[in-house]
Amino acid sequence: MFHRRTLGAAAFALAATLALPALAQNVKLTLGHGAAPGNPRHEAAVKFAETVKAKTGGRIEIQVAHSAQLGDDAAMVTALRSGTLDLSANSQGALSTVVPEYAALGLPFLFSDVKQAWSLLDGPVGEELAKRTAAKNMVVLGYWDNGIRHVTNGKRPIKVPADAKGLKLRTPPDAMTVDIVQALGADAQQIKFAELYVALQQGVVDGQENPLANIASAKLYEVQKYLSLTGHKYEVTPFLMGKRAWEKLSPADQQVFKDAAAEATQLQRKLSKEADEKLVAEIKGKGVQVDSVDRKAFIDATKPVYDKWSAGPNGDFVKRVVQQAQAL
Repeated sequence: MFHRRTLGAAAFALAATLALPALAQNVKLTLGHGAAPGNPRHEAAVKFAETVKAKTGGRIEIQVAHSAQLGDDAAMVTALRSGTLDLSANSQGALSTVVPEYAALGLPFLFSDVKQAWSLLDGPVGEELAKRTAAKNMVVLGYWDNGIRHVTNGKRPIKVPADAKGLKLRTPPDAMTVDIVQALGADAQQIKFAELYVALQQGVVDGQENPLANIASAKLYEVQKYLSLTGHKYEVTPFLMGKRAWEKLSPADQQVFKDAAAEATQLQRKLSKEADEKLVAEIKGKGVQVDSVDRKAFIDATKPVYDKWSAGPNGDFVKRVVQQAQAL
């Protein structure tokens, strides 16, 4: 009897000893994104990693891979879904190829400012998008900001839609953006953001459209002569975690990630808004001609985009987004 009890106690002690390292085991994760250092997206990603490390006593470390080191946004979305990448601050365009409803956020001139977009995302629309994203094996940790977008080019000032006619403008792999550019009479050409600077430098395309923060951090002002403050669309940066990585976390660690993501989201939005407020002057100081546009003429020119998307496969969602945005 004594021998049997001793063996049982020893087995229990061994099992407990083996379990302890697993509970205290250090975890290393990777967070990939396509922006350069100095961009609000990168600064918030670093903030998130630092907060998680601090809240877990160094037990969970997150390596931030910036500037598309792990591939473009589309590749990172695929990696998230397959479980080969843990986290990504990604793009609306890339995600909309998997969750098409995200494209509705980029309807032309839908929002008057970024705060209106944030209010929409922090409400029922954001909750619905998160559910649709979860069904594609990705968890939404926050909706970061990718700003109101403007057009640059190296050929001529763009003040009315007719000025854009015939220009070759780079767009991301986003069907909504392509439709907007084509509605303005320009030729939309999809090029990876990491390759954009060289494409502009070599004249592969005449111009592009991006938020001011991206234009500045990628130094596109070095290879562009004109900035037109079109404000033609908004884009969100969904902050995502692969479902496989998420489910490996304990409930307590999941809460740590949620709290850290909330802090990072607040920082990213703040930095993005501040960047927009100061970057017009900075870009102008680099020798770029900055022009205002005839906003009504641009709104009128892009109305067919609303008609197309309202009648499309996700028309009901598009109409709900428009209604809720107008109600804010």
